[in-house]
Amino acid sequence: MLVKSSAPSGVAPTQEEISSALVTIFSAQTSQASLDASYGLTNILLNSVGFRGLKGYGILDEIKKAALDKKSGPRRESAMIILGALFEKFPEKQPVTEVVYLRDSGLVAVALDALADKGAVVKESAQYALDALFNHLKAEALVVGLLPVLVDYLSRKSGKWQGAVGALELMGRMADKAKVGMGSKEEEKNKDFLRESMGNRLEGLIPVVESGMHDLKAEVKKQALKTMTSLTTLLVNDDVAPRIPLLIKTMQNPSSSTLQQAIHALSQTTFVAIVTSPVLALLTPLLERSLNTPATSQEVLRQTVVVVENLTKLVHDPVEARAFLPKLKPGVKGVQDRASLPEVREMATRAVNVIDKAMGDDDGNVASGAIARVSSDDVSAILDREVRSHRGLSVLPGDESAWALARAYISEMVREDANLRTVDRIPACVGPYLQPLLKESEAASKVAAAVHKHFVDEDHRKFGKPVKEDTGEIEIVNTEFSLAYGGMLLLSHTNLRLLKGHRYGLCGRNGAGKSTLMRSIAEGKLEGFPSKEELRTCFVEHNQGEDANLSILEFVSKDPELAASGKERISEVLSEVGFTAGPEGRQQQQVGSLSGGWKMKLALARAMLMRADVLLLDEPTNHLDVGNVKWLQEYLKQHTEITSLIVSHDSGFLDEVCTDIYHYEGKKLVCYKGNLADFVKVKPEAKSYYTLSASNAQFKFPPPGILTGVKSLTRSIVRMTNCSYTYPGASKPSLHGVTCALSLSSRTAILGGNGAGKSTLIKLLTGETVPQEGRVEKHPNLRIGYIKQHALEHVEMHMEKTPNQYLQWRYANGDDREVLMKQTRVLSPEDKAQMDKFVDLGDGKGGRRIENLMGRQKWKKSFQYEVKWVGMLPKHNAQISRETLLELGFDKLVQEFDDHEASREGLGFRDLSPKVISKHFEDLGLDPEIANHNEISGLSGGQKVKVVLAGAMWNNPHLLVLDEPTNYLDRDSLGGLAVAIRDYKGGVVMISHNEEFVGALCPEQWHVADGRVTHKGHLAVAADRFEDSRPGSSVGSSAVSSATASAVNSGAEEGGDMKFRSKKKKKLTRNQLKEREVRRKLRHIEWLNSPKGTPHPVDTDDEA
Repeated sequence: MLVKSSAPSGVAPTQEEISSALVTIFSAQTSQASLDASYGLTNILLNSVGFRGLKGYGILDEIKKAALDKKSGPRRESAMIILGALFEKFPEKQPVTEVVYLRDSGLVAVALDALADKGAVVKESAQYALDALFNHLKAEALVVGLLPVLVDYLSRKSGKWQGAVGALELMGRMADKAKVGMGSKEEEKNKDFLRESMGNRLEGLIPVVESGMHDLKAEVKKQALKTMTSLTTLLVNDDVAPRIPLLIKTMQNPSSSTLQQAIHALSQTTFVAIVTSPVLALLTPLLERSLNTPATSQEVLRQTVVVVENLTKLVHDPVEARAFLPKLKPGVKGVQDRASLPEVREMATRAVNVIDKAMGDDDGNVASGAIARVSSDDVSAILDREVRSHRGLSVLPGDESAWALARAYISEMVREDANLRTVDRIPACVGPYLQPLLKESEAASKVAAAVHKHFVDEDHRKFGKPVKEDTGEIEIVNTEFSLAYGGMLLLSHTNLRLLKGHRYGLCGRNGAGKSTLMRSIAEGKLEGFPSKEELRTCFVEHNQGEDANLSILEFVSKDPELAASGKERISEVLSEVGFTAGPEGRQQQQVGSLSGGWKMKLALARAMLMRADVLLLDEPTNHLDVGNVKWLQEYLKQHTEITSLIVSHDSGFLDEVCTDIYHYEGKKLVCYKGNLADFVKVKPEAKSYYTLSASNAQFKFPPPGILTGVKSLTRSIVRMTNCSYTYPGASKPSLHGVTCALSLSSRTAILGGNGAGKSTLIKLLTGETVPQEGRVEKHPNLRIGYIKQHALEHVEMHMEKTPNQYLQWRYANGDDREVLMKQTRVLSPEDKAQMDKFVDLGDGKGGRRIENLMGRQKWKKSFQYEVKWVGMLPKHNAQISRETLLELGFDKLVQEFDDHEASREGLGFRDLSPKVISKHFEDLGLDPEIANHNEISGLSGGQKVKVVLAGAMWNNPHLLVLDEPTNYLDRDSLGGLAVAIRDYKGGVVMISHNEEFVGALCPEQWHVADGRVTHKGHLAVAADRFEDSRPGSSVGSSAVSSATASAVNSGAEEGGDMKFRSKKKKKLTRNQLKEREVRRKLRHIEWLNSPKGTPHPVDTDDEA
């Protein structure tokens, strides 16, 4: 007998009424009629007996029976339609029906099987039913209820392949639903829960989906691959993320070669983020296979053991360690016992010790730091107790068995919430499910509140009660917001709280969105941030719009926001930051003549004049020398009424000024008390802020290639002699009587105060400017990679291009277009007049005008050039020596041809195709996806610097010239750049105020002061600043570079003019010619087998 539910209000229908309704549904002439009748039946049940009617009236049995009726397509369709109506309406009104659907009926399997029906309408109706169920389940129900049903269906051998596709698609959709987005706060909390809860189940999901990747049906394989890709998005680990496509490929094609590639890629990854169960679930099967496969080579075993050790060190939860590491330990133990190489055995021993430490003691007790997890039995006991204390269950028939299923289901949901510390979700997982089952409907909410209180108290006991901060300090900002740039989500529902007088360091990787956040605040676009009328906010950044011809005082006074301060106050503040007043003072200098450091000080002066409450400082130490950095530190610390938000990659500066650190973690801002050093103690993985490491960002510089006639690394390849330069309008020269030289082994730092002339010296060396006195000589084939002080100038005309398009534009014609734009290449009116002069070579042919240079070849100790004459056929071309052309005044013509030849040599074997360019950007630390599809205007400062660096390195330069290379780069990129420079085979000269960077790389220093350059060599480099440094690792580098310092700049290897000798050609015997041809062929074959982009070796006569 079926009794009316205590919750609904209607009268219980008779069995005949229900049977009649079912007949109407199954015999309906149209799909719409069947759907309308299904909704009618569902409403009758909801308003009367509720969930009890589904089994009490035999409705579910009738649906199953109709679904399996092979003779009647309409009945099968109607079965799916009523199933969809029940899935759609019941979970929302009576959530306890989820238990019936997912634990006690097999209805999901019936719907999945119906996807294989021959009738298209049946398949569509089955899909409707599954979608209705999926869309009306909460996150806990998806994980605890639906996911196990899908796994069980996929594990069945008798399941239909269409059903398997459907189950895989639902599983993938569940993972996609967990992706971080820009939804409401509640939606994002649901996603966070779903992502973490599904991530904890990856261990069981991955094998099931992986078996689908090897199914005989192509459709199943295709969907399994999609689902696996979706599941890997549950991993929130920046170390593993770049390797995921390779790991999926290894699962898809499980051969020894793909496994070897995957292990090699993982061994090249330095793990710094905490390793959680989703990461272990993905990697453990691959590592286990590598350890237990007999054919695995010793080298791959070594790499595998290293990966296991590195991963294990970062498993902070002993419970997770005990779940996965026992699978790896026997394999590592086997390597320890049986590996043939002592080195591999030693590594395996070390790994076993690390595994033992991570898992706990030998008795099976987890480490003391572990926190016991809540089990389903714990929750069941509490539920039973609370239900009894609130007058217990109703006494309706079948409720005992329904309660047994519901209790297990509710317990599992509450267990998930308790273990993931989302205890505020517990009431919604208890009350609505108990309401139809209890004697008193009001008791359900009381039971839910009691269970919630119990687990809140447990959470406080285990993890401590959250302390409400009440320091008595003034809170000026407390806002919750999300932030996106273009299609990229940067922050999701995060909190920003600023206290008056605090100085906050903003830390995160390049591209995390630090500058975007500050710019959004400055432009008043950040949700919830006080307006400029309430809180004066000033953004201090490098890209200041400037009228170069105005004096500094006029420029500042012209600003409408500052004009009210009056010229006297403006002059006073400018004087305070170092701009001296008076007719001859710095305030009267033109804005365009300021160096980078003085421009930054000018920006700070403007912020002071605005009397800002909040200072937004984006890389404030960029371009500032040591004295000015010290001044800025003192200024920020003295003005305790100003709140500062600082982005800087200068660890010393952040240590000195910061009171708090905001760190980007998984689309959230997390605040840590104290300076950078205190932050690193709490987050040891952030130690890269103190060491130069290529672990997180690796840069690979291309080899520089051969320079004709240069046999010694210490021989000078570019030299300045007695050079002087004065800027137009300046009263004294910026540089005077400078003599210096660089070689292929140079590691030179140019140091000096702001405005001393460092960048001017670099520009003279590279040909950006021409000295008014003295001369600059360089090897005819020398290729220079130059990055300006304001590196973004290189790309400011190409903001609408992608990085890939920019590189194609720059090198499209076989030359570097930026070289052609240098002052030394632009023809002045005097140079154009020179081209009109007649040249008489004394060969009896009279005077002729030079049209162009057509070719070049070795001649004696120099070169001779093929000259094409104006109005004459090529057969009249003449060969003229380099020296003769220079004496006649054709310097720029010769230089242009030399540059073209050097570029041709560097680019000759570079394929300017998008795919190769993408690989080049990847080598320089820029994501290929960004390089191919994102416009330069949308990149962060650090990413733009990488674009410029990639552009400079494309033609394999011999000499790398870096003016303030550390500006804009984050710590990871700084470490990658430092390691790349250290290992680079060409010469490097740099300007940098970053003492940590310079001290680790440059044993030779040029000090610029008062227009003079002083050389200091033989300095020891601080190799211990590199994370991978070993005792004595810096000896070779220091020795070579010290030799550079002593030999090049003393002139010991020079014989006056820069001549690059080549041996006289000797006539070879026939046998020698044959041997030379064989050598050339072997060299060419070796080049064909080398990585794409490797320069072709030069075929010279100097073969032996």
